[in-house]
Amino acid sequence: MGCEVDNLDMEETLGVIEGFIHSGKPHQHVVVNVDKIVKANRDGELRQIINGCDLINADGMPVVWASRLLGKPLKERVTGVDLFESLMKRSADKGWRVFLLGAREEVVSRVAQIYPARYPGLVVAGYRNGYWRPEEEAEVAAAIGETRPDILFVAISSPKKEAFLARHQDAMKVPFAMGVGGTFDVATGRVRRAPLWMQKAGLEWFYRFLQEPRRMFRRYFIDDMAFVALFAREWIKR
Repeated sequence: MGCEVDNLDMEETLGVIEGFIHSGKPHQHVVVNVDKIVKANRDGELRQIINGCDLINADGMPVVWASRLLGKPLKERVTGVDLFESLMKRSADKGWRVFLLGAREEVVSRVAQIYPARYPGLVVAGYRNGYWRPEEEAEVAAAIGETRPDILFVAISSPKKEAFLARHQDAMKVPFAMGVGGTFDVATGRVRRAPLWMQKAGLEWFYRFLQEPRRMFRRYFIDDMAFVALFAREWIKR
């Protein structure tokens, strides 16, 4: 449907990321779900950024189901929330420095407090909220680079986070940078994650909708319905 995806499970993904960090060179990661595939089909620049990333995971069971029906099955979904949690734990074990960017000040500062307590040895190189004026963006990127993190987590909305990393990764020189969307809200308990059975059934989006119906209605029930048409087009083509 216009987006490339690396066919990796969680452990394979973590292995690739470890290689990126050992290299010391900047790499950008992205996850694709229904919403992002729809956006990428409407936004050529976003699609180009996604397909130019060094590592692309499928986040969302509908994407995995679509891959199977189209004859190119993905091994599993690798969600941004799960990858974030695994990387925070592994960072404590490996001595990797992390930088947290995004969300409101009280949320990101709480994440910076919670995780070193949860994973002793974790080094938070720095954190910053996700609000700045356009003319401040280069300054924000420079400040991140100065802390020399091994991993940068960016919790701002799409396509802003993908575009921010595409513009500044070469200058920041962070070995591994990934967008994590609303993960900080989940990490601090502000947003509850769906029960495991709903995750496996592909109903995590519906659980999220139940928590924030006004905010999520248009995304899930209007905008993302275009995914059905995109899938049908691919099905006919094949």
